[in-house]
Amino acid sequence: MLALMVLQLLLLLQTVSSIPTAKCVIGKPAPILHRYYQSGEFTIGVIMSQIFIIYDLITFRRHPSQELIDDFMIVTQNYQHILALVFAVKEINGNPQILPNITLGFDVYNNLFNTKFTYEASLKVLSTHDKFIPNYKCDNQNNLVMLIGGPSSNIIGQTAMILGIYKIPQIAYAPAPDTNSKPQDAFFHWMFPNGAQQHRGILQLLLHFRWIWIGVLYLDVHSSKIFVQNLLSMFSNNGVCFDFVKTIPDIGFSNQLHEMAEEACGIINITMESTANAVIFHGDYQAIMNLRIFLELSKFEGQSVRTKVWIMTADVDFTSIPVQRSWDIHFIHGSVSLAISSKEVAGFQEFLQMRNPTLEKEDGFLWDFWQKVFDCSLPSSDEDERDGNICTGEEKLESLPGSVFEMSMTAHSYSVYNAIYAVAHALNAMYSSISKRRTVMNGDRWKDQNKKPQQLPHFLRSTPFNNSAGDEVSFDHNGELVAGFDIINWVTFTNQSFLRAKVGRIDPQAHSENLFTISDDAIIWPSRFNQAHPLSVCNDNCLPGYHKTKKEGKPFCCYDCHPCPEGKVANQKDMDGCFLCPDGHYPNINKDFCLPKPITFLSYEEPLGIGLAIAALSLSFITALVLGTFMKHHGTPIVKANNRSLSYTLLVSLLLSFLCAFLFVGRPNAVTCLLRQTAFGIIFSVAVSCMLAKTITVILAFMATKPGSKMRKWMGWKVTASIVLSCSLIQVTLCTGWLATSPPFPELDMHSAISETIVQCNEGSDVMFYCVLGFMGFLAIVSFTVAFLARRLPDTFQETKSITFSMLLFCSVWLSFFPTHLSTKGKYMVAVEIFSILASSAGLLGCIFFPKCYIILLRPDLNKKAHLIKRMI
Repeated sequence: MLALMVLQLLLLLQTVSSIPTAKCVIGKPAPILHRYYQSGEFTIGVIMSQIFIIYDLITFRRHPSQELIDDFMIVTQNYQHILALVFAVKEINGNPQILPNITLGFDVYNNLFNTKFTYEASLKVLSTHDKFIPNYKCDNQNNLVMLIGGPSSNIIGQTAMILGIYKIPQIAYAPAPDTNSKPQDAFFHWMFPNGAQQHRGILQLLLHFRWIWIGVLYLDVHSSKIFVQNLLSMFSNNGVCFDFVKTIPDIGFSNQLHEMAEEACGIINITMESTANAVIFHGDYQAIMNLRIFLELSKFEGQSVRTKVWIMTADVDFTSIPVQRSWDIHFIHGSVSLAISSKEVAGFQEFLQMRNPTLEKEDGFLWDFWQKVFDCSLPSSDEDERDGNICTGEEKLESLPGSVFEMSMTAHSYSVYNAIYAVAHALNAMYSSISKRRTVMNGDRWKDQNKKPQQLPHFLRSTPFNNSAGDEVSFDHNGELVAGFDIINWVTFTNQSFLRAKVGRIDPQAHSENLFTISDDAIIWPSRFNQAHPLSVCNDNCLPGYHKTKKEGKPFCCYDCHPCPEGKVANQKDMDGCFLCPDGHYPNINKDFCLPKPITFLSYEEPLGIGLAIAALSLSFITALVLGTFMKHHGTPIVKANNRSLSYTLLVSLLLSFLCAFLFVGRPNAVTCLLRQTAFGIIFSVAVSCMLAKTITVILAFMATKPGSKMRKWMGWKVTASIVLSCSLIQVTLCTGWLATSPPFPELDMHSAISETIVQCNEGSDVMFYCVLGFMGFLAIVSFTVAFLARRLPDTFQETKSITFSMLLFCSVWLSFFPTHLSTKGKYMVAVEIFSILASSAGLLGCIFFPKCYIILLRPDLNKKAHLIKRMI
């Protein structure tokens, strides 16, 4: 039954597009079914849409003007627009400050939501009252000064074709159409702000709630198509994507109802299945009426209707017809819409409460409105009683649910109210100007031959005023209202009523920080979201520590989340890329914020530094003991063998090399950086040159023992001293040049290690550093080669073998040092160098001197000249 009822409703509403127009004789015009007329010295014509007329098939059994009418379908909410007009005229006529001694009248016509009747009403409003004679007026009673049309902007476009000929100014309480088709003449005014302001307001709303994945649903009317075209590029340029952009058919202009219903149900299904929780809905004034029909059809077809956050534009308002009275309105609960900024007008609700169809005989809308909203019948002159519920006229409008009629003045009614006042103030300004130009006063009336409505637009745009609610009303140079928008939150109740709660405002005239204001805590969201802020995104947000990567074939709002690469962070959700921490900071483990880098160096307060310092100190102490032992037993054969002075020099250089390790422990400073590598290079060059001199001494000593050898003259301290001094001098020269050209200096290395700032010595010149190490390596290789070649020479104390093994160990340590040094950073690189210094020095000490100390201390019987001679024999 529901589907049948809805289909019948569609058929009834569809007849609006095909209403025949009766052709009447001039003397007997077709009856004006819905008209509200009040005489006045200045008349404001009004053409608005409120009532559909449903027609029967014409059989010509009666006069066509009587046979056409079958029933009425009333958009009950639109009746408040008429009452706002009547209320404003009543206030103005009772206000001596505006148009004193002049009365305003009005002539309100219903255009039946049809273009043909709009044209007819345009002609009637120009004609003499109750005499429809186009282009002729037989008296001066109807002095038309302005036409007001709405709530559809199409009305002004249609009436302009006729009223434009007569230069009648017009005001629409509807948004202006796109600039290509909008009348640009000064005679047109719009009780609606510039459309671009509404576009920016919706965009700010989406960005505020981070709704970047949305749907767009709009009615198949010209104004909605233009609106969507303007919106799509603006939203895309500001990071908003569209899951769908769909059109729903307009039930008033379709000839294929079955196909239309199927198409609409398919579109509603797409909307409900979409992952976008926010949907922009746009259409003409009564678009919600159409949307409710399609949602009801979808329910009947068994489709699930999910809750969405509907974002409605300011030109859309809640509208319904009586058959929809019992339909669910909960779908708009928690929705957000824009509305022209408005305030409650004092006395308007009391005025509504006074409406009574038995007393208001001039109101041609009230009779049918009353019967529809209260579902009763008013007694007529032809039939005093009817079957069913009888209207008493004492019914109260305030008893009606909000889905049928609202007692609070809506934004559209507020626009009508302001439009009447704008006309009144403009007329007052115009006649004040005329009176200054020698206006003739005749009794209580103004008489002037130059009174023409063509002059009124100038005063409309140049006469701002404050209405009774305290709002300033003015027009810009395009004839559009200078105003902002209220942000409305819709809250529904079980009794079919709803509340329009103002939760914010968009004010283009305010300072930049107050352009957009909203109270998030005051918003009631749809129940599905459990009062949590709804999300409308293509996918879950990328958490901090992750960055977005595009999904191929998807809009830019759809993306994957990938962890930040090493060394970078993302400290917010949905970041396009990760970034490096500032100098002196490093990423935490989750890569979502930066931590201050601790300053690190090889210190005496950590186990590694303490261990190396103890090892260096211990080896220094041992070396000092060995040196002391040698000096104590300086006269023994083992000490005197192989050059006693050379042994002392070697021990002193080894002692200094162990102590040199302390230059590498602790925080580097200018002095330690200068001394580290230079002292190490010179000391080790002395030590290695001593090893080379020892080896050469052994070789010379062997060669000198041969009969007739001339090598005896090379024996002595001069040769060894020259070897040590020359090699050391070369290294000293290299180090001096290094310090003179590019000396080492302390620096903070913030990039080598991710989680720490390294205090280190910059070597100044890597070339000089490797030259120093290279020369030392060269000496070591030469010494090892010479010792290796002389390893089989007879030697009482195995000096050549000890030198060979010690130099092998020395070279092995330093060959291992280079790759290890290059692969480590910070304090571990310093520790590697200290270890290499200690290990190589300890190798020399152990291989050369420990065997001799063993003999000196534990085997003194071997440390005798007789034993030495015996071994040599």
